[in-house]
Amino acid sequence: MTPLTRGALLIVVSEIFLVGSGMIIRQVSADLPTEVIVLMRNLLSLVLMLPWILRYGKRQLPTQRIHLHFIRALIGVSAMSCLFYSWAHLPLGQAAMLKQTAPFFLPLIALWWLKEPISNRVKVAILVGFTGVALILQPDQGVLHLAVFVGLFGAMLGALAKVSIRSMRGSESPQKIVFYFAFFGSLLAAIPAALNWVMPSAEHFAWLFGLAATSTLAQLLLTRAYGLAPAGQLGPFTYASVIFATLMGWLLWQEVVNLLTFIGIAIVCLAAVIMLRGKRSFG
Repeated sequence: MTPLTRGALLIVVSEIFLVGSGMIIRQVSADLPTEVIVLMRNLLSLVLMLPWILRYGKRQLPTQRIHLHFIRALIGVSAMSCLFYSWAHLPLGQAAMLKQTAPFFLPLIALWWLKEPISNRVKVAILVGFTGVALILQPDQGVLHLAVFVGLFGAMLGALAKVSIRSMRGSESPQKIVFYFAFFGSLLAAIPAALNWVMPSAEHFAWLFGLAATSTLAQLLLTRAYGLAPAGQLGPFTYASVIFATLMGWLLWQEVVNLLTFIGIAIVCLAAVIMLRGKRSFG
């Protein structure tokens, strides 16, 4: 199995876990502010990593790239806050689709940061992809929901965070990257959470532990995947989550997907195929 194939499989599983996270966010967001959810997600991720920290931390946690971990956490927590907000305020499938605009930002950021070249085919794929996104994010009665813009901004930040993972792949293990993200993420999320504090109930804590577990597993898988292949090559494989999120939104919340949305999803998937076929010239 090639590194690209292994990376693609890890991405698909990671995205399914992330949709599960979105479903939990939808469940608890009626009672808890986004800021509190973001803080608890990071704190509980640290709790879940305690066995690894106690066993390997003294040997594996020292790093010469602490500044990159902090920058990555700052970008990642900002992206997480935006995407959690969109999961809470938009139909599940639409929120998932917003997150999946990240692959169209990825080649541009990878070009700027990692100097990974972009082929003409990938440039066409980006243009086609955003055309499909425009159909999916159609205005509701002439007005685009604020959560749409917040979600798009979060997707762009998420793409930047993913490329930052690849910039550290040579020296940092997936567990180390995830630990420092949760550690710095908790510190960064503490102030906004304190300003909007609502005490979670016992039931909320159960859901939040589930959120931390699914998010941490997704992040470990994603971090491993982006260490196996260039960021731009793996982007198209994230679209499995759109189908899963749309199905879950329909089954659990009776969210209806109209014809224009289906056409938009088809166009975006076509763009992903175009981008994938251009992988030999990209990365």
